[in-house]
Amino acid sequence: MITYIAILRGINVSGQKKILMEDLRYLMEGQGFQNVRTYIQSGNIIFESTETLSEKIRSKIENTIFNKYGFHVPVIIRTKDEMENVISNNPFLNRENINEDKLHVTFFNEPPDKERIKEIEKVNYSPDEFFFSDKEVYLHCPEGYGRTKLSNNFIEKKLKKTATTRNWKTVKKLIEIAEN
Repeated sequence: MITYIAILRGINVSGQKKILMEDLRYLMEGQGFQNVRTYIQSGNIIFESTETLSEKIRSKIENTIFNKYGFHVPVIIRTKDEMENVISNNPFLNRENINEDKLHVTFFNEPPDKERIKEIEKVNYSPDEFFFSDKEVYLHCPEGYGRTKLSNNFIEKKLKKTATTRNWKTVKKLIEIAEN
């Protein structure tokens, strides 16, 4: 069994695309996923599966949600090992006195186009900082994520990729749940 983390984009935001986490757990269990757990209402699912292809799992979850609720919800998948790498590779954690409450990670299903990344990197978004990894963007927003120009919508628009962002506390909690 492989432990996976599914990160849903855009559910339960301002009354839109409402899905109760208890319903989501039952729905995922009905698809054969095991040890299904959820974390907070933004749509984070931790589960186990014998399936080895993340793309198949992503498609299965998206189709299941669409068939049940009638709306599309983008899903981003990471294995537990991949999420552990996200945590260990955060470049902002190497700094002294970093406020982890100001850290976020934006997730993609596949790496963004390098030319589009270069366009974003040409601009100074100070005091906010970012660092692109393979399928993530690490964000440091000292004045808060609510005030940054590097919002999820901005990143999606500039990179032409579906993405979803989680704060650092949530990223760490997902791994903690996955390990138990």
